[in-house]
Amino acid sequence: MNRKKLVPFGFAIDNGTYTYTTSIVNGQFQMIITILDDGTINTKVIDSASNEYVLHRISEAAGPFVSTVRTDYENILHKIAEKCFEPDIFKSKYAQKIIQYVQDTYHDELEFLWQRFPNNAVFRRKDTNKWYGALLTLSKRKIGLNSDEIIDILDLKTKPEKIEAIVDGKKYFPGYHMNKKHWYTICLDGSVPIEEIFQLIDTSYKLSAK
Repeated sequence: MNRKKLVPFGFAIDNGTYTYTTSIVNGQFQMIITILDDGTINTKVIDSASNEYVLHRISEAAGPFVSTVRTDYENILHKIAEKCFEPDIFKSKYAQKIIQYVQDTYHDELEFLWQRFPNNAVFRRKDTNKWYGALLTLSKRKIGLNSDEIIDILDLKTKPEKIEAIVDGKKYFPGYHMNKKHWYTICLDGSVPIEEIFQLIDTSYKLSAK
């Protein structure tokens, strides 16, 4: 869930709970969606007499009217998912903390730029339009480690002399799919402390200012 997108979409917030109300089935029903602070979603479909309609949730229920309600209901949820939620690709705790840190510090969201590579995303500065980070999911073997374990990695930018000093093939690696003179890779497996990664993100952000 991206909280910053809920209110612009049309949600109202009250004590940490987001509520969105819309009409479906040509105004015959109201659909009420509530999202709790932890991302839990609850829905209700209410008729004009304030009675809750539930047949659209029962798989055995059939017929043209039920199908219309179910279609409108699902279309609303798909639209909310598309506009207000981010793809849940990066599973590691470190990746989640990095995404949150970038949102809180620089107000930037991950950008998924390539249909062919849905597990690749970038962080980009708004003022220069330059990348300062890339988040990817791949096998450890692709960065030279002897394992097929799938992990999240982070590409960051630094000065060439710094790269020469830190790349060791254990904690820091040559930039994956990047210019290795300016970029390096970190495995998000705990080998580099998260606070250190935050500082490295700050450096990469500053270097992308021009």
